[in-house]
Amino acid sequence: MNSNFIDRRSFLQGVGVALALPWLESSMMAAPAKTKRLVCFGNHLGFWPEGFFPKAGGRDFKPSLTLKPINRHRNDFTVFSNLDDGANGGHAGVHAFLSGGIRKEIAAGFPEKNITIDQVAAEHVGSATRFPSITAGIDGGTNMVWTRAGVNVPPINNPAQLFRALFVDQDNASRAAQREVLLHRSSVLDALRESAKTLNGKLDASDRDKLDQYLTSVRDVERRLQMSREWLDKPKPKSPIKAIGEAERQHIEEMPLLCDLLALALQTDSTRVTTFEVPISFRTSELNVGGYHSLSHHSKAADRLGQLQKVEKYWMEQFGLFLDRLKETKVFDDTLVVLGSGMSDGSRHSNRDLPVLLAGGGIKHEGHLICPAESSKRVPLSNLLLSTLQWFGCERDRFGKSTGTFSPMQLS
Repeated sequence: MNSNFIDRRSFLQGVGVALALPWLESSMMAAPAKTKRLVCFGNHLGFWPEGFFPKAGGRDFKPSLTLKPINRHRNDFTVFSNLDDGANGGHAGVHAFLSGGIRKEIAAGFPEKNITIDQVAAEHVGSATRFPSITAGIDGGTNMVWTRAGVNVPPINNPAQLFRALFVDQDNASRAAQREVLLHRSSVLDALRESAKTLNGKLDASDRDKLDQYLTSVRDVERRLQMSREWLDKPKPKSPIKAIGEAERQHIEEMPLLCDLLALALQTDSTRVTTFEVPISFRTSELNVGGYHSLSHHSKAADRLGQLQKVEKYWMEQFGLFLDRLKETKVFDDTLVVLGSGMSDGSRHSNRDLPVLLAGGGIKHEGHLICPAESSKRVPLSNLLLSTLQWFGCERDRFGKSTGTFSPMQLS
């Protein structure tokens, strides 16, 4: 073990993160009453299906192996069987989990360029919060978040960087420099927009469509710049935890710390939309397992499957603790949490029958909801995503491959 390695327990104890401190409500900036929040958790390789899905449906289901770590929350979540959007792209279909479509389908009927539900929700929030959305994760994430312009949003994988963004105010010189950058970018966008307008009357229908997509991208950038200007001089909330130091790692063991920071971001109303991503592979210093990707190709070998279950148990334990944080800070009932993946079974590279779980949101949960498995009766995952957006307050009647809202479960 080299000298640069920092034991996780020593690291966490040294920086005094939220896991080691009580949650002190009096020190927090309270979010407005009835503020709705959206959280999305996703991983690249799904979950071992035999361990994820309960055998029986309804509220009295016996918890599956993978769901045991969150069984204390069983009255506050719903597991869905037989949901997907018909993708068949293996690893290339993973990024469609929150959008309803894979990249090759964009040209055929996806005018929003694979935008994901978190980014639709972020547009709805606008400049009401400092950050329209926050994407965090391990290493490079899993390409789970996409803007309206078809641009992937990579996750913040450094806890210290996320802490600074949430709680550390910039000095005057830094703010002045950032203001100058924003003004320069804005002037460049103005020039690009004017140039595009002069071209519009000289183009055929195909080129006008391309230009319209380009202007949509410009408007998206302008919107984000405007939000940055509005919040540049507003002080950030006071942190209830000590400053987090730098760590030269991007291990899966960073998940508890990043999840705590996301919970704080929601509680302080720094954002109302967050995502968390686990990539196809990651480093680990504590779990004592092989490579995550190779373990997903277990071929039902007992030793490899046992190691994969170890990873998935850790994943769900941290997810359960995150739900604990939301309940402790009294934002759980106003926060809808979506957990799942664009891949159902890493061993077969399958994008069908995805593992999907919905928690919180103040809705009446159904335990294990078994949707129709027959091809002619299947319910698109996009229907559930559409209902999630409507719960959040987004007024729209379509999303991805939706055929309507998710009727088996009323989200209101």
